[in-house]
Amino acid sequence: MNWRKLNGSRILLPIKEAVDKTLAKELAEGHDVKVCIGTDSQVRGKQISFATVIVFLRKGKGGFMYIKPELQTGQMSIRERMITEVAKSVAVAYELTDIFAAHGVQLEVHADISTDSNFKSNVALKEAMGYIRGMGYEFKAKPHAFASSSCADKVV
Repeated sequence: MNWRKLNGSRILLPIKEAVDKTLAKELAEGHDVKVCIGTDSQVRGKQISFATVIVFLRKGKGGFMYIKPELQTGQMSIRERMITEVAKSVAVAYELTDIFAAHGVQLEVHADISTDSNFKSNVALKEAMGYIRGMGYEFKAKPHAFASSSCADKVV
């Protein structure tokens, strides 16, 4: 499935072009924009639903997001699922990095992984942090990873 907006309307342009046009428009309107990318997943029987989001934040003026839902069949350990979420986010960030750099927009990659060792997702924290930072992106985990833990969570 392709990218869409929260209201359900499809984004018909390739995502790279859509993000470029969106950032140009937002910056031309004088907004101070930051972008956060995150992915969340939900296991339902033998299917795993993933939702990757690109969240555009206008400093002091709200924000909006683009969503890419995906469905996989099979089983994954919690570590594998967390790293798959991170890989999906990093793949989108990597595809769009030159657009963000061209517009001078700050990017964060959010992981739906707890920093608290009492939570199951914590098993993938070090790997996820290394992966995201190793790719040169700013890393955020719960409770600061709202793109994955709140935005993507709402649409998965």
